[in-house]
Amino acid sequence: MSESTIIVERSERVGIIKLNRPRAYNALSGTLINELLDALRSFESDPSIGAIILTGNEKGFCAGADIKEQSELSFIGAYNQDYLKNLNDGFFAVHKPIIGVINGIALGGGCELAMMCDILYAAESATFGQPEITLGTIPGAGGTQRLIRAIGKSKAMHMVLTGETISAKEAEAAGLVAKVLPTEQVFSAALNTAGKIASFSAPIVAMAKEAVNEAEELGLKNGLHFESRLYHATFGLEDHAEGFQAFLARPKRVAQWTHK
Repeated sequence: MSESTIIVERSERVGIIKLNRPRAYNALSGTLINELLDALRSFESDPSIGAIILTGNEKGFCAGADIKEQSELSFIGAYNQDYLKNLNDGFFAVHKPIIGVINGIALGGGCELAMMCDILYAAESATFGQPEITLGTIPGAGGTQRLIRAIGKSKAMHMVLTGETISAKEAEAAGLVAKVLPTEQVFSAALNTAGKIASFSAPIVAMAKEAVNEAEELGLKNGLHFESRLYHATFGLEDHAEGFQAFLARPKRVAQWTHK
């Protein structure tokens, strides 16, 4: 029986997915992608999970696509199967926040996978890059689209056209990464953040995530309208009433969320 390409764990209300192809630097094989998407769907449907962590191992986060598998694809084959579209679609379908914890390399599809997460924590050793141009292709899982939104046109264009990498500190300064921490501290810090997020009302967290994500798709006027409608919708939730009652109580008490 072949070894699973991911390791699935949980810590209280946090689901944890670890990529597990160490000899291939967690390259995105078809099997890994399918197992990763299955794990995401499982956590998404589990009401006891409020946030998700995606990480690699000490060697690195992810080296990108499985080059051997990709080398066997023709244009017609890639086009007909919408190669890598299932990965983007799978992440879009997850309403719960996903925190990416990046150790070592996040290159090509690995950098794109990282950018599919909602928040990124990086070890000081982390490096990010889109080196596809050195292989005679271009990013195909969101690299040309998400990178420009994360770090701006000039920096994104430089990375895509030169194939050069940036360090964790450079990624943080550019806005790609939320926090950079020593390697031995980064996972525990991300777990604490995920636990904090998971402690809040699940529907409110999902609505906040959706509102922020829509900001990338909508103009300001439409974005403000969308935010306003979601904001008003929170008034109909039991957790909204509980949050206000807990705040106004004397003495003030901790809200007890029912996720309704």
